[in-house]
Amino acid sequence: MTRPSAVLFDCDGVIVDTEGPTFSLLIQDLAAHGLSLTRHQLETDFIGGTIETVASRARAAGARLPDGWVADFYTRMYALLADGTPLIPGILGVLDALDRAGIPYAVGSNGPPEKMQISLGQHGLIPRFRAVLSGQALGNPKPAPDVYLAAAKACRADPAHCVVIEDSPSGAKAALAAGMLCLGYAGHGPEAPPARGMAELGVLLFANMDDLPHLLGLSSAT
Repeated sequence: MTRPSAVLFDCDGVIVDTEGPTFSLLIQDLAAHGLSLTRHQLETDFIGGTIETVASRARAAGARLPDGWVADFYTRMYALLADGTPLIPGILGVLDALDRAGIPYAVGSNGPPEKMQISLGQHGLIPRFRAVLSGQALGNPKPAPDVYLAAAKACRADPAHCVVIEDSPSGAKAALAAGMLCLGYAGHGPEAPPARGMAELGVLLFANMDDLPHLLGLSSAT
């Protein structure tokens, strides 16, 4: 691969491992409101949007969510993540390799800014990125391309020369709609529902962050 002009990262499940605790909290909470889901069902039918879209889909599937559930869930999720959110193994090595190569990078997430302040902020990572952007805050979350187009602009890079690192079909659709190459992180294996969804879009999957510098053409910089 020719070295990209910029690399744009999703946040949850790509940089920080927020998904494990968040999924567990969601499954427990939805069950308490009348909708029992397995993790497989959650990943297949509910993940890739925002908590607002999760609420809408859950209600359509029979969950009896009270008014104010979204705001209440965010409050409890933030408290959970503030207790400690691990980094995805190998991600710091990727950022170091990009720094050595002089390639700018940014975050384009569907999560709200407050969530990234907690998850990325506790590791001191926010200053490393050219921008940390929220599709939700922009008013048009993924699968719309807006957040990745804004991230490319922040990096002063042509979208056609950017590479996006994603872990969900919704995010991959956003990258492709922006005219960008997308690589799919499949840390839970190629048969996990998000990985299968990305593969169906023609996205190249990889399972180990240590492999990403090579995939980006940075081997000589590592």
